Amino acid sequence: MVIKPKIRGFICTNAHPVGCAESVKRQIAYVKSQAELSDRPKNVLVIGCSTGYGMASRITAAFGAGAKTLGVCFEKEPTERKTGTAGWYNTAAFHQEAEKAGLYYKTLNGDAFSHDMKKQVIEAIKSDLGSVDLVIYSLASPRRNDPDTGEAYVSSLKPVGETYTTKTFDTNKEIVHEVTLEPANQDEIDNTVKVMGGEDWELWIKALTEANVLSDNCTTTAYTYIGKELTWPIYGHATIGKAKEDLDRASSAINSQYQNVKAYVTSLKAVVTQASSAIPVMPLYISLMYQVMKDEHCHEGVIEQIYGLFNTLLLKEAPPVDEVNRLRMDTVETNDEIQDKIKAIWPQVTTENFPELGDYAGYHQDFLHLFGFGFENVDYEADVSPLAAW
Repeated sequence: MVIKPKIRGFICTNAHPVGCAESVKRQIAYVKSQAELSDRPKNVLVIGCSTGYGMASRITAAFGAGAKTLGVCFEKEPTERKTGTAGWYNTAAFHQEAEKAGLYYKTLNGDAFSHDMKKQVIEAIKSDLGSVDLVIYSLASPRRNDPDTGEAYVSSLKPVGETYTTKTFDTNKEIVHEVTLEPANQDEIDNTVKVMGGEDWELWIKALTEANVLSDNCTTTAYTYIGKELTWPIYGHATIGKAKEDLDRASSAINSQYQNVKAYVTSLKAVVTQASSAIPVMPLYISLMYQVMKDEHCHEGVIEQIYGLFNTLLLKEAPPVDEVNRLRMDTVETNDEIQDKIKAIWPQVTTENFPELGDYAGYHQDFLHLFGFGFENVDYEADVSPLAAW
């Protein structure tokens, strides 16, 4: 079939297998062009391994360090009439490239929040790896079923305390306009913490520890985004912010409870992801931030951020951390000079001047790349099979 992007609002409902493979190959090529990691993990578990920062982590571990990688994701398999998810095709491409390179890989597809998936992972570690020395927690899900009660929790993207009005860019109508968000009630806050907080990360480390499949001095990190003044009302002082506070709590709890584990929350730079595209303010903010950082020659994408994290912070004996023990890969984005430039542009932005003031073209290209579209060397008129096996 000929596969063209089907975009509805902030999501794309299909994906291109050849384009997704191209995305993975480009990330692998970047990692291979860099120096080998000085501190090299041997056996790596990536929970949320199929897109964005999770996929970049798997690629960096495998092709930057030669590590064996075990991945967990929740992706839809393609049929003869419908494409699979981008994460399905990314994983298929990663498997193919890892096979060529003679690297161990295994991916388990299912609900990472469930007890059953944790058992499957433990069995795979015992049979294939013995233990893991690095656990990456990179889940991005809008809902979670409690593994004990079965109760479903759904996250909310709302401010906390008071109504918030700000500018945003509607990617569907392509207009800059004001949006007003009503504050969350306590149930919405609690549900968001249940979905996006640190409870499941703690459950993973508990299960892995009790099964004795963590190496001595194992490192684990959960990824987050903190932002600065322009995004704090929807990130910091919001339901997501409460969940991020709980990630910090979980990191501290893991470090206190398990002597053989070093746990960090890692704050990464804002980039275009399937999750960030859904958050009010972020398409506008990221477009302006991209423009400023590209003008200043300090822009980084997903793979550059993760390679830098692995190479300079994550695996060091005593890496520099912030006041709450976080690793910070976002310091270039959040420094005052970059932020002041973005804040100076912010009040000037209108629908008419947005293409000149912001890098929405770059934002949109990154969005298309998430789903395997927009690569100049991929023939999107070609008849391709949507099928791709793991």
